[in-house]
Amino acid sequence: MTAKMANPGGLGAAPSTVEVKLGPISSIPPGEGRNFAAYGEKIAVFRTRGGGIYAIQAECPHRQGPLADGLVGGTTLICPLHSWKFDLATGNALFGDCGVKTYPVRINEADEMILVIDQT
Repeated sequence: MTAKMANPGGLGAAPSTVEVKLGPISSIPPGEGRNFAAYGEKIAVFRTRGGGIYAIQAECPHRQGPLADGLVGGTTLICPLHSWKFDLATGNALFGDCGVKTYPVRINEADEMILVIDQT
């Protein structure tokens, strides 16, 4: 895992953007998720069958189910333990009020690596 600083902070400067390289997009088959570590946290990254890429907290807020093992349909994720449903794009729970944390994520076109982005 490597971190890259862009726009170094200072008085009056825009917030810094830190990107952490997680691994190649090829490590996640379409329609599945995988766990990675960044910022001292476990993050679940999903690649949808439609080509979307999303990053959320790795554990379900309900019973800490492993969200990377959940079922993905479109941008909906179903927790493998108790079938709670979450929107991968927003982190919102589809039923109830307990959502998940999301992380901005992108693919570096040059090397097809997954980059999770943190703005400090």
